[in-house]
Amino acid sequence: MSAPQPLSSQPQPEPLGHIAALAPYPRAVPAQADAATPVLLAQNESLRPPSPRAIAAAVASLGDALYSDPDWTELRHAIAAVHGLAADEILCGAGSMELIAAIAVAYLGPGRRALAPAQGYAFFRTATARAGADFDTAPESAFTLDADALLAALRPETAVVWLANPGNPTGTLLPTAEIHRLRRAMPPDVLLVVDEAYGEFAAEAPDWSLVTRGNTIVLRTFSKAYGLAGHRVGWGLFPPGVAAEVRKALNLNNISAAAQAAAAAAMRDQAYMRETVAETARIREAFIARLRAAGITVPDSHTNFA
Repeated sequence: MSAPQPLSSQPQPEPLGHIAALAPYPRAVPAQADAATPVLLAQNESLRPPSPRAIAAAVASLGDALYSDPDWTELRHAIAAVHGLAADEILCGAGSMELIAAIAVAYLGPGRRALAPAQGYAFFRTATARAGADFDTAPESAFTLDADALLAALRPETAVVWLANPGNPTGTLLPTAEIHRLRRAMPPDVLLVVDEAYGEFAAEAPDWSLVTRGNTIVLRTFSKAYGLAGHRVGWGLFPPGVAAEVRKALNLNNISAAAQAAAAAAMRDQAYMRETVAETARIREAFIARLRAAGITVPDSHTNFA
């Protein structure tokens, strides 16, 4: 009896071309004590652990043997209560990345295009490519979103415009008034997605009124200011019609029961979150001052990084 051939030598199924063209998503490796190992600066997790209330809530949920709540009921109501929103207009995902991917599945595809700033969040490009759509970029001005450049880069096939504000990886902020001007000037059938992963670090108060236009989504995450990056919890405010379509592309039971409990408790502990933001801003500004003293040009940051 002949020896079996290695699996790698067997005929393989052929993937879709736009998936085969993607590079594997790289996994960030935490820095080691060895001085020769680079320090990891790419993911911008919180400098503090989650709120003690969040940890206690997660532990208390571990005895539940049921599937997690697919409607995120407690979590959505906690978010709604803090931000003065309607709970039924909130969708939750396994990090805002799942929500971005689901938006791409629902609104992009072959023959459609997405647009983002040239220094925009890299996953915007990945999500667009996964959906089989084309990706365009617009230049930024002084590392900041440029509304006029984005408007000039729109094409007839543009279906989605992706923005991270505050910017990732730039840390800069486009004022809310400019976001509104951009939205008014864009065709109404183009979906605008504003990812505010670092929104808690911005000096401007959140403005949810963009969503009432029916063609704009605002996303947030628990990964940064709330210290729950490892729990994978994101959320967004969606126009009802858009929410109905995006929800079809989300996984059922996408957020574990422990993560939902932790995030709801973290949302209710706003004082702890604000302490984290204040301490982070203090360290960030001191670091920026040292960089500038060394002759390095550093834009003002509205995030948890410089």
